[in-house]
Formats: sequence, structure tokens, C-alpha cells
Amino acid sequence: MRDAPGQLVPVNGRTVYVEESGQGQDWVVFEAGSGCGRTFWDPVLPPLADQARLVAYDRAGRALSGRTTQQLSIDDLAADLIAMIEAVVPGEFVLVAHSMGGLVARRAAERLGSRLRGLLLVDPTPETSPVYDTWDQTTKKIDRMLAVTQTLSRFRLLARLFSGNVRPLFSADTYQAMLAENFTPAGTAQTRKEMRAVAAAIPQFRAHPPQLPKCPTIVLSAARAAKGRERQNAAIREHQRLYADTLPDGGHEVVDSAHFIQAEQPHLVADRIGRLLSRGS
Repeated sequence: MRDAPGQLVPVNGRTVYVEESGQGQDWVVFEAGSGCGRTFWDPVLPPLADQARLVAYDRAGRALSGRTTQQLSIDDLAADLIAMIEAVVPGEFVLVAHSMGGLVARRAAERLGSRLRGLLLVDPTPETSPVYDTWDQTTKKIDRMLAVTQTLSRFRLLARLFSGNVRPLFSADTYQAMLAENFTPAGTAQTRKEMRAVAAAIPQFRAHPPQLPKCPTIVLSAARAAKGRERQNAAIREHQRLYADTLPDGGHEVVDSAHFIQAEQPHLVADRIGRLLSRGS
């Protein structure tokens, strides 16, 4: 069973649940994607356990963090990330973010300054991507589907069905934690809020993009798309590359994986984190 020690950390009038593991003088902080919590980083932690202190957490309202009734924005989530880091991490660190977490991390990076030694973005979707051109309509469609899922996920058998895409990617104990924490009515309700947060943030990011991170940054792209989404995935990859090209110290890499690169290629992700730790030392 998962046995990482955890604690509730107050942030901006809310609380987030934080797990720390690993050992060493270096620090790595992980920001999960939409609908995901700290457990989605489990495959990456063992290869890094001897290199650094590892911090994974659940955003406010998700999994083991305190409930929140309000609609939080991407800026709110970035502020929570910063507050958690200030409470837990004593010095410089590498920040790793997956998918929607890339928006949160990039906004937070504006205020983290020289404390940020490196940034690893794992299959993010830049705001310039054409998939966001009709995101309002997409969000409404997905929200209707999630509303049904939210009601039905109280039945464990159906929750296992809804989470079938991630079950093969993670160990049994990690999957059981995900099932209990994320694929529930409360977890699905929070996912719907996160979808709305992204929809509200995209026009803001397009009008006023976050400042480019000054630290070494690596952008990983998933090479494999879900069936029927090959063109969409190719367009996202191109915009990931274009974003990396704008960075003062950036690199882009296409990885033989679907969206959850940290689960399919954990040693590759750990290696890239190690490279950022080495460059920032």
C-alpha cells in the first residue's frame, strides 16, 4: 500500500494535502494535470528517491485536500502552489507539471523568480493551440458528460469503468488510491471546476501570456494520440515546439507515449528532472 507521509498545509485560506518523499539536498515539486492528484506522479518518484526531496500534492478541493465550494481560477491555483512551496520547500527547486498543470506552473513561475532552478512541462497544451479555439463549446460538452459521471461514480463498479484508461498505467495500490480519491462524485465535481478554470484562463493567457520562465525548461510531447485525435495531437505537438522555441533556455522532445508520459515513461521523466537538477546546481 502507499505509505508516503502527508500533511495538510494551509494556503490562502484553503488547505492542500502534501506528501514528501526521497532524500538529498535538492528539491522537486510536482503539479498534476486536470482531474489528477499527487498519486499520478507515483511512477516517477522511486527513480528519484535517492537524488532529491520530492513534493507531490493535491490541489485545494481534490483528493485529500480540504473541500472548497468556490470556483478557483488558474491564478488562484498558481497562488496556492506558491504558498505551498513557501511553506514546505526551503530553497531552490525544480518544478514538474503535467497537462493543465503547465498553465498553473507557468503562471506561478512568474513569481518564483530565482528559486526556480528548472521547469519540466509534461505534455502541456499551450494556449495558442487550435484546440482552444472552440474550448467553450468543448467544455460545455465535457461538462454534460462529467455531470452524468459524477452521479454514477458513487457506484464502485462504474467508477472502475470510468477510470479504465488509467488502470493499466499504474500499480495496483496507486490505482486503488486514485479510485478512492479522484474517481468519486467529489473528485468528478472538482474536475468540472478545473475544466471551467481552464476555459476562463485561455482568453487571458492569449491576451497576456505569462512571462517566459528564465530557468532551463524542457517540454515533453506525447507522440501517441487517442484514436481519432491524431490531427489534434499533431497540432498540439507543433505548438509545444513553438512554445519551447520562444524560451531563453528551452528544449523540446517528442516521447513515445500517450498523454500520461510520467506513467508510460517514468524513467525518462526522472532522467530529464535529473538533468535540470544538474544544470541548476
